[in-house]
Amino acid sequence: MLQIPQSCNKLFNSLCFSNNNSYNMLLTLSISLCRGSCDQCHRAKEFDVTTSRNRNYPDEKDIDIIATYSDASGHIQLARLKMRDLSDSWVWENPSNAKTEQQNYSQGEMESLQTDTRFEDNLKHSADEHNPEEGLARTPHSSSLMTPVKIKRRIMRLERRKARAAELSQQNKETDNRIVSAAIERSKGFDTTITGKYSIWRKEYENPNSDSTVKLMRDQIIMAKAYSNIAKSKNKTALYEALVKHSRDSKLAIGDANSDAELQTGALNWAKAMGHILSVAKDRLYDCILVARKLRVMLQSTENRVNLQKKRSASLIQLAAKTVPRPLHCLPLQLAADYYLQGYHKKENLGKEKIEDPSLFHYAIFSDNVLAASVVVNSTVQNANEPEKHVFHIVTDKLNFPSMRMWFLINPPSKATIEVQNIDDFKWLNSSYCSVLRQLESARIKEYYFKANHPSSLSAGSDNLKYRNPKYLSMLNHLRFYLPEVYPKLNKILFLDDDIVVQKDLAPLWSIDLKGMVIGAVETCKESFHRFDKYLNFSNPLISSNFSPDACGWAFGMNMFDLKEWKKRNITGIYHWWQDLNEDRTLWKLGTLPPGLITFYKLTYPLDRGWHVLGLGYDPALNLTEIENAAVVHYNGNYKPWLNLAVSKYKSFWSKYVMFDNPYLQVCNLSE
Repeated sequence: MLQIPQSCNKLFNSLCFSNNNSYNMLLTLSISLCRGSCDQCHRAKEFDVTTSRNRNYPDEKDIDIIATYSDASGHIQLARLKMRDLSDSWVWENPSNAKTEQQNYSQGEMESLQTDTRFEDNLKHSADEHNPEEGLARTPHSSSLMTPVKIKRRIMRLERRKARAAELSQQNKETDNRIVSAAIERSKGFDTTITGKYSIWRKEYENPNSDSTVKLMRDQIIMAKAYSNIAKSKNKTALYEALVKHSRDSKLAIGDANSDAELQTGALNWAKAMGHILSVAKDRLYDCILVARKLRVMLQSTENRVNLQKKRSASLIQLAAKTVPRPLHCLPLQLAADYYLQGYHKKENLGKEKIEDPSLFHYAIFSDNVLAASVVVNSTVQNANEPEKHVFHIVTDKLNFPSMRMWFLINPPSKATIEVQNIDDFKWLNSSYCSVLRQLESARIKEYYFKANHPSSLSAGSDNLKYRNPKYLSMLNHLRFYLPEVYPKLNKILFLDDDIVVQKDLAPLWSIDLKGMVIGAVETCKESFHRFDKYLNFSNPLISSNFSPDACGWAFGMNMFDLKEWKKRNITGIYHWWQDLNEDRTLWKLGTLPPGLITFYKLTYPLDRGWHVLGLGYDPALNLTEIENAAVVHYNGNYKPWLNLAVSKYKSFWSKYVMFDNPYLQVCNLSE
């Protein structure tokens, strides 16, 4: 038995157990014998066992080993083992090499860095010998501990490192190239003539809040109003007059300024003077509860004024949307006069053989606006691949029929066919057949529209002010529900509003399979917006029992209709039934979209959104890329492109199809 004296300061024995089903143990036992001054230490022999039990050394005696280890609970335990009981996988470390190993361990990081280099050299050498495993096994670093599995793992690790390094290097190059290209593109748009604008030494950069003085003076005016009311109630006449005077001076100094640079000269002195008088008022009149009450009253008064201004603004916008600008009023008058004076009313339509040919591409446009209809036709023809196959059916009212027909007689679109019709010539469209015409003749509707002082009139509230627009009374707006009657010999027709612009060839729409549906339309619902509950009154049981409030809405403006399916499903009859039920306007307000949603419920085929982009008539924040890539853009809303209300950045999409060099447009002062 080997005895270890207690005078030795170093003795580390570690035993690691691996608990598995076969109870295999792996022991790494390191014994360091210190060389002290005692005889026993000098007599102790150094030993190194690096072989397993399968090596037979008959000359060596069996050795008793006392080992210490930590069990699973963390307690120190002792174990006595025999040399012959050691596992083949246990490794002895030579204590004579302990000092050397400690020195080498301190240089572990540098050795690890050199390892890859040594292995690469070995790999190259072994590759020449066609045996990489042997080459790695012969390296001095691996010695007897390098197994074929470890060698293979190291080879794979090196390959992964090289591949990853190459990938990262390539990504860095691509990123650098993109950054350089983007910088070059940005530099092209940089105007060097105004570089002084970006100088950080300019006065604008001295104060990051360029409107701070304006805001301060406006806040002072608010506080002055509050304190002046308190001063007046407490008979502080001198203070009241001083506050009123300084408030008046501050208002004059601010004027219409929105930034400090726009303030009048000496405004800062007025702000200082106002601050002084407010300080005096605070010292004499300050009462937290009283001031809070006054500010609350002022806030309520301001909210009431804001709401009033909103109502006035809505009324003015609706009025501007309904008003026909002078040039647009001039144009049909000039055309109508020449239509009769120059004998164009005696001319017949050309291309009659194409008007009822179902193999061609037919469009339905119902409008009383000559200029708007011309833009629809021009944009469609200019973007068509085969314009000779496109036939336009334009229906207008009796008043605008001469001017509409005159325009297209003297400005026929290239190769396309145009038919202009008068809605008054449709004798079948009368009050006995059409629900809307019958309702328009009723006293209740006349009262609703034209008696401004009646409680049921729209003047009682501004929420439904938009329904005063004459288009909701026009049969041209409801004629879309009678397409099979208007065009009995056609199988398919594309309906277009007069406030749209076509930007691509629309012929592929005729090849879309509607899957048995009657109408093809672009859906407008996004998350919770533009669903049925926005348009219909779901508090009415007739609506709530027949429709889902979450059903997705869609838009009129560009719609493909299958007239065969229309006739088969009696769509016009469905429309009449629901229109009769809504005579008292309890199911929906006026307009054509709500009855359209009801009539074509579960009969609508959703088209791709790229065909029809809406919102150019009310939303100034649309994505310009989507607008440019759309087949049809729609100016739905009050801001029509031919009005001064139009959103300026959208107007060019429409105006480029207007023939501003036309003599009639020049006479009426219609210009870009």
